[in-house]
Amino acid sequence: MKIPNKMTAADAVKIIKSGDRVLIQGGSATPQALIHAMVDRAPELRNVEIVHLHTEGACGYTAPELRESFHTNAFFIGGNVRKMIGNTVDYIPIFLSDIPSLFRQGYMDLDVVMVNVSPPDKHGFCSLGVSVDIVLSGIEQGKKIIAQINPRMPRTFGDAQIDINKFDACVEISEEIYEMKFVAPSETEKAIGKNIAGIIEDGATLQMGIGGIPNAVLTFLHNHKNLGVHTEMFSEGIVDLVKKGVVNGSQKKVNPYKIVSGFAMGTRNLYDFMDDNPEIEMLDIAYVNDTSIIRQNPKVTAINSAIEVDLTGQICADSIGPRMFSGVGGQMDFMRGAALSEGGKPICAITSTTGKGVSKITPMLKQGAGVVTTRAHARLVVTEYGVAELFGRNLKQRAQALRDIAHPDHREELDKAIFERFKSSLMTK
Repeated sequence: MKIPNKMTAADAVKIIKSGDRVLIQGGSATPQALIHAMVDRAPELRNVEIVHLHTEGACGYTAPELRESFHTNAFFIGGNVRKMIGNTVDYIPIFLSDIPSLFRQGYMDLDVVMVNVSPPDKHGFCSLGVSVDIVLSGIEQGKKIIAQINPRMPRTFGDAQIDINKFDACVEISEEIYEMKFVAPSETEKAIGKNIAGIIEDGATLQMGIGGIPNAVLTFLHNHKNLGVHTEMFSEGIVDLVKKGVVNGSQKKVNPYKIVSGFAMGTRNLYDFMDDNPEIEMLDIAYVNDTSIIRQNPKVTAINSAIEVDLTGQICADSIGPRMFSGVGGQMDFMRGAALSEGGKPICAITSTTGKGVSKITPMLKQGAGVVTTRAHARLVVTEYGVAELFGRNLKQRAQALRDIAHPDHREELDKAIFERFKSSLMTK
């Protein structure tokens, strides 16, 4: 069909004025052509605020020399902007599920929203493809919407469908969407994956992210039955499980037989799997991450990661000491949602040490570290050495359980810390 309001990227970003607040769609859907065009306008712009979840690819608007033109408030910190935190980038701590309310309830007005969408179908609807998350609420509330019409974006369903007449400017550009390559799990990650797979029950509803540990978990689930997926994001590790019938969503109470997600990141293999696939519902993150929704599914098994865990079960997942590294994200949404689900299991999965051999199970969190999951919310912590069950255990029992799954090289140090804190020794294995 004919594209309305069609123009070049350079002309489209002229919609942006000095003093505007601009929301950029993130993840694999980051609209690179529009970003480059916006950055090219830097000499003409002053005090433009950029907001987004983590983005991929070039982020020229964070360059120090453009600080008078752009400054960024990130809801989650990606690797491409991490070095600029405290310089041209600031971080807004917030639960992922709460971000849409910033826009819908008027806490944060949006002047311009930039998105990357599929071409319109015969009815005139484009698709937000791999990233609906917070963007749907942004489109609803944004004053002006600029769309990059991209034939490389898969057409997905759920809340992803947007009438092309909603867009104030359309730019036709065929641009590869970001691909996150599959990295084979390490032996340590495989051990963690095996430990987690061992406590996932048939009929469970899964939430997991990307990376070596989630990939490892998925490789050990091929003999499971009737698994479902309700997750803020997913990667291509589930594709084989769907094709083998392991993931079928038959036991889910909410969105049964559907894979529910807010955004996805993977390779073209994943995006081709998603394209025109009615089994996949890409939905508003305010719904996906709502604990009252999550808890309705059976045996919700939420697998999240951490930077460090102290001996009482406090989980730091967003900073290294005071230095911000990522964000609160959806960890607490799903850790709590899983805990409230019948038979649910909220899991914090970590390697026992960092790449430099520093223990991730520590007597105390680093000074300035942020607690993302409180000790009262923490239930299961898994390393390559086993599973620590914390729910219903007192502080000394928690310390014992966590010490027992720490790396052997660090257990003596943890024993000393336990004695100093509790004035008594605990039984060691």
